[in-house]
Amino acid sequence: MNMPSRPAHVAARSLTGGHFRYFDFVMAAFVAIILLSNVIGAGKVAQIWLPGVGYWPFGAGILFFPISYIIGDVLTEVYGYARARRVIWAGTAAVLFMAFMSWVVVALPPAPDWKNQDAYAVIFGQVPRIVLASVCAFWAGEFVNSYVLARMKLWTGGRMLWTRTVGSTVAGQAVDSLIFYPLAFWGAEGWTNALVVKVLFTQWVLKVSWEVLLTPLTYLVVGFLKRAEGVDVFDEGTDFTPFATRV
Repeated sequence: MNMPSRPAHVAARSLTGGHFRYFDFVMAAFVAIILLSNVIGAGKVAQIWLPGVGYWPFGAGILFFPISYIIGDVLTEVYGYARARRVIWAGTAAVLFMAFMSWVVVALPPAPDWKNQDAYAVIFGQVPRIVLASVCAFWAGEFVNSYVLARMKLWTGGRMLWTRTVGSTVAGQAVDSLIFYPLAFWGAEGWTNALVVKVLFTQWVLKVSWEVLLTPLTYLVVGFLKRAEGVDVFDEGTDFTPFATRV
C-alpha cells in the first residue's frame, strides 16, 4: 500500500541538533500533571448524576489526568516519538521518586506536639499495590498513546490531526485503565468487582471524551509549537522500543 504523500509545506527535521525554546516547558507541564494527579486525585471516587441513569461513580483524577495524554500527543506530534519517550521515562522516574519520598516522610516519627500524623498518613500514605498499578498503567498507556499517534501520522501523511489524537487516546487510555483498576482495586476492601468494572469503563469513556472536547485546544498548541520551533517530525525509521535512549 502506498503511503500518503506528505503536504509540501511540512518539513521533517532532525531532532539531534538545535535548541527548542518550549520543549522543556512542555516536559515540565507533563511531569507536573502526572505527579499532581497521583497525589490529589488518584484515591477518591466521586459521582455525577446522569439523566436516566442516576448517580454514577468516577475516579476524581479524571478531571486533570487526561491532560497528560493531550501533552503526550503534542510531544509526539511536534517533537517525535523519540523525545516523547524520554519525557515518559522522566515522568515514570518522578512518580517512583514521589512514592519513595511519600513513604519516607510518612514513616518518620512525628514530633510529640504535632497532632496531624494520622491525617497526613491518610493523604500521603502510599499503598504499594496502588503505586505499582499506577506506575505500570501510566508507563504502558503513555507509550501506547505515543506509538499509535506516531504510526497514524505516517499513515495519514500528517493530515487529519484529530484522527490520531483521538485514536491514540482511545488505545492509550484503554490500556491505562485496563491495567490500573484491576491491579489496584480488584478484590480490595471497599471495592466490589462490579464497582471496579464500572469505574474502569467510566474512566475510559470520560478520558476519551476529554480528548475530543479539547481537540480545538490541541490544534492551537500543536500549530503554535510547530511554527515557533520550526519542526514537524515524522517518525520514519524510528526505533519504537520503549527502552531505547537515542533521539
